[in-house]
Amino acid sequence: MSIIRSQIIGCGAYLPETILTNHELAKRVDTSDEWIVERTGIRERRIAKSGEMTSHLAVKAAQAALADAKLTAAALDLIVVATTTPDETFPSVATRVQAVLGMTRGAAFDVQAVCSGFVYAVATADNFIKAGAAKTVLVIGAETMSRLLDWTDRGTCVLFGDGAGAIVLRAGEGEGTSADTGILNCELYSDGRLHDLLYVDGGPSSTQTTGYLRMQGRDVFKHAVNNTCTAIETSARNAGVAISDIDWIVPHQANQRILDTTAKKLHVPMARVVSTIAQHGNTSAASVPLALATAVADGRIKKGDLVLLEAMGGGFTWGAALLRW
Repeated sequence: MSIIRSQIIGCGAYLPETILTNHELAKRVDTSDEWIVERTGIRERRIAKSGEMTSHLAVKAAQAALADAKLTAAALDLIVVATTTPDETFPSVATRVQAVLGMTRGAAFDVQAVCSGFVYAVATADNFIKAGAAKTVLVIGAETMSRLLDWTDRGTCVLFGDGAGAIVLRAGEGEGTSADTGILNCELYSDGRLHDLLYVDGGPSSTQTTGYLRMQGRDVFKHAVNNTCTAIETSARNAGVAISDIDWIVPHQANQRILDTTAKKLHVPMARVVSTIAQHGNTSAASVPLALATAVADGRIKKGDLVLLEAMGGGFTWGAALLRW
């Protein structure tokens, strides 16, 4: 029996021009290149210049994804943007992207699940497509995390960067098996009891300010490994595949040690885990699509490959999406 599958037909990314290295950071805060690399694996990150907003990054990534798909905005039914750093409290970044691209029909909205946002956005778009409510959907993860950082806090300011990545999903046909091209399944989770481990200490309804990112790193590390491993195992099991069958794991780029520990726990060789953290840092909802775009562009991810996207972020939120390229 034929079923609808959401298939990726375009992929794109954008990084701001300004590079902030560990050595440059060491001039601002009590840290060093050696300290940062040893604890995180990060060597540099991109920082949006003054006046460069999340929507600007999102538009660049969207244009690259549409070009890769050989489509114009006229083909889109829906735009879903994952971000925790919108240009304004409202309207959504997605509507700003819609306007710039010239999309005059359908709908556009944001999804906020912090670092898990792109996986949540993919699941949202997939459900729209499977329900027949949309045929072609632009999904973007875009962040200017540098705007949320306390640059005197070396425990957080060294971790994050800015960027955007995007994919174009289009309805296609499948047979309902794991051999199908497209998204095979999505697994989403959250646990609001863990709020205090990773949050921003401001907002319109509380302090009327943007606030700064606050994190309890050791506790976040533990939950990140356990939660993402569970999500990956569940996604593979529900799709009817073994973890050993997955060609590429494209994780949220939070910390290289998290990636190493997760791979070890799952008995997955690091050669099959896409890591861009050394160059990008943690770009929150943008990290998964940026890593995906990198692995597609350099030829690692090929047609027919099984690809697992996974992430965990503040809230806590976490999830996985398994697809065949």
